[in-house]
Amino acid sequence: MDLETDPTEITEDGRYWLRAQRVTGYPRIARDTYFPKHGVQRPADVTEADLPETDDEAVAELDREALAEGYVSGKWQVMAPEEDVPALWADVLDDIEKEVIWDAKVATARGYEELPYDEYVITVYTPNYFETHDVERVRARLREEHGVARALSYKPDIYTSKGMVDENADEWGLERAARFRD
Repeated sequence: MDLETDPTEITEDGRYWLRAQRVTGYPRIARDTYFPKHGVQRPADVTEADLPETDDEAVAELDREALAEGYVSGKWQVMAPEEDVPALWADVLDDIEKEVIWDAKVATARGYEELPYDEYVITVYTPNYFETHDVERVRARLREEHGVARALSYKPDIYTSKGMVDENADEWGLERAARFRD
């Protein structure tokens, strides 16, 4: 594993993200033991009975669409100042290697310059957001073990695939482009 790769020093054109796979060499498919280790149902096995609880019909509709498309992964979006990124990224990579966290990516220096973020973003994925215990476990890990104290938003990948951001979330009947917030 190449923990020496500092995303804040990657400036090549078009390289906005550094993905964990590129650093660890472990593709998502190789992380197969994550599912039984954390009691997470594989996305292909999810049924309507597994839909997460919600009183919000707009959220429920998006959940049903995620189920229909088999697109139930999602991510916590961690905002961090440049000086915190190298150490936090190394810690997240260590958690991926230990299968504590499923997957992640981080904005590079080029991504920070080109993407519409005020700070660096570390995106920490879970494979199945219907498994809310896993979503919360990863959030707790970020808070308790990695000292992430800022507000966090969890965005299902189905929201991202639709181009949903906070500024247009109302088009889907939502206040924000997040399924879970804390």
